[in-house]
Amino acid sequence: MHHPRSAHSRTKSMSDSTRRSRGRHAATAFALAAALALTASACGDDGGGTSGGKGEEGSGKGEITFWDNNTAVRRDIWMQIIKDFEKKYPDIKVNYVGIPAASVQSKYDTAIQGGGLPDVGGVGAAMLAGIVGQNALEPVGDRVATSPALNGKLNTGMVESVKAAGGKKDLYTVPTSASNGVLYYRTDLFQEAGLAAPTTWSKFYEAAARLTDSGRNQFGYTIRGGAGSLAQALDAMYGQSGITSFWDASRTTTTVNDAKNVEALEKYAALYKKATPSADVNNDFTKMVAQWDSGRIGMLNHNLGSYKDHVKALGTEKFRGLPNPTTDSGTRVQVSNPVDGLGLFRTSKSKKAAWTFIEFAASHESNSKWNESAGAIPANTDAAKDPWIQKAEPTRLAAEALTSGSTTIVQLPYYLPDWNTISKTANEPAFQKVLLGKTSAKDFLDSLADQLNKAQAEWKKQNQ
Repeated sequence: MHHPRSAHSRTKSMSDSTRRSRGRHAATAFALAAALALTASACGDDGGGTSGGKGEEGSGKGEITFWDNNTAVRRDIWMQIIKDFEKKYPDIKVNYVGIPAASVQSKYDTAIQGGGLPDVGGVGAAMLAGIVGQNALEPVGDRVATSPALNGKLNTGMVESVKAAGGKKDLYTVPTSASNGVLYYRTDLFQEAGLAAPTTWSKFYEAAARLTDSGRNQFGYTIRGGAGSLAQALDAMYGQSGITSFWDASRTTTTVNDAKNVEALEKYAALYKKATPSADVNNDFTKMVAQWDSGRIGMLNHNLGSYKDHVKALGTEKFRGLPNPTTDSGTRVQVSNPVDGLGLFRTSKSKKAAWTFIEFAASHESNSKWNESAGAIPANTDAAKDPWIQKAEPTRLAAEALTSGSTTIVQLPYYLPDWNTISKTANEPAFQKVLLGKTSAKDFLDSLADQLNKAQAEWKKQNQ
């Protein structure tokens, strides 16, 4: 915690917050776990509430365990990097554990309380605050500063993003990549229909309608209704409304339920079943991407991570990936996409060897290999200059949009300990009800705003 407080007051504060934003049973379980962690911290546990204590630096040799936070799509490239690493450092063996992205947060939470954390793990900005709040990660700012391979070689924007997401001044994960939102569209279908590229939201909606022929199983768009749906919906909302901040000027009230955002979500959700397949209500990104790659669907919103899948399925001639559409006036607004990174866990008994692996993975050659495989923007500034980026148009355009000043980024509140729960567990099922017409966009956004405002008030109270 940022300021010393009694174990009782901190436990009560966390418990109150979680009860408000989670379901009754999940809230009780989390509040109990948080209370145990905070009580242990208050009693002087060097591990800060994690079950394995403060760990050790170790000899710099031996075995370390690495958890990949998205094994479904990144296992092969990590195995290649691990092979390269073990060749360079034969005295260190890396035990790879692949975890699906949908369950990695719960895996970390369980291991923090029950033991079994890895030495190194994939920790992106979206889950960072919750893990940092439980004191499970080692600060790595000093290690980066003394690393010849990393000092001055990490994208400053990504570094600041993960610092903000962690809710503290230090660095708790080494950024490796950013994967901005992209609107992929089928150039062949657009040409057949005589449609212009969907560079504005007006052109996007026109194309969604004109490319739909449900009788022939053809649709203009595929909408994400399953896991990860809220982030995509927020991107579409703020992109259309042009609102450029997640909070009002006082940073106490969210803008998610602003009238312009309500109108934008109504229009976006109305695409479901009219211009999209009905299966979309349950589709996560893997199903959505596979559906787009194999069928006759005009457009798909995803991030840079699926670019390689599209190339494999369609080649480079049948599709393009553009930054999100602009308003008719030319304004482009996107919500922040969480920066991914590698965290060093406090309980590790081989921190020296674990850091050697992080340093190697985030260095020029490895970072370039990983991001070329993922189609993402490298955090290593030397890797970001490599020739492959010029050949991967969506990555190049996304990087240019971020650095040219043409895009305004609405920063999502990853620093809120309850952000992941609010944005996933609590509201992905609620968004499905909007798609199905069981809840209005206004009621949904008003409820979301209430949860966010309470979480923000609690966070500000704890960090005064």
